[in-house]
Amino acid sequence: MRRLVLNINKKNALRDMTKRNLVSYTNPGSQIAEQFRTIRTNIQFLSIDQKHKTIIMTSPSVGEGKTTSAINLAISISQQGERVLLVDANLRSPSLHTSFNLKDSYGLTDVLMGRTSLEEAVFQTQIGRLEVLTSGLIPPNPTELIGSRAMNYFINDVKEEYDTIIFDSPPVLDTTDTKLLAGQCDGVVMVLNSGKTDREKAAEANRLLNLVRAKVLGVILNQKE
Repeated sequence: MRRLVLNINKKNALRDMTKRNLVSYTNPGSQIAEQFRTIRTNIQFLSIDQKHKTIIMTSPSVGEGKTTSAINLAISISQQGERVLLVDANLRSPSLHTSFNLKDSYGLTDVLMGRTSLEEAVFQTQIGRLEVLTSGLIPPNPTELIGSRAMNYFINDVKEEYDTIIFDSPPVLDTTDTKLLAGQCDGVVMVLNSGKTDREKAAEANRLLNLVRAKVLGVILNQKE
């Protein structure tokens, strides 16, 4: 496993973070924004031979900062001119819509079930070329939806439309959703919390991703003292 280290000093992070955690946009000169630009560059170096268009952001367990990391990495890539789609694939506990203050009336589940088109469900942002697709209605069968043919078709479609697609996914150890999605995407970035993530859980999450032949691009280590 390669390591993309995000050395966020905890005190500085608390000072710099905005209420919506869009620091790469609201404070591009901050240390945190610079760290995300470094992560963006590292991923681009890994894409020299083959571009990683579909990237999953996940973590071993809840509360380790994957959603904030997904948002800021998406912002950083979009600020470079790429057309980026940020997708809330956490169909059990979605949160992207609150971070962007968006309505969650239509989203990924609605597109997969054919209730609306991708064009109608995507939210445009004022941040570079970043677009956001919320989770939509929380379904009773998220695992079946993530592992469906409709999801496979969706991934193929968005790869045609966008330069980079980032999925905010559930924790690896909590559900099978992320493992199913990882098998369909180009790469995975694992987010760990230096003061919270259990070392054994991190190793187990990496093992489970390897079992589905997911390509783990690296690790973001946040709240590093």
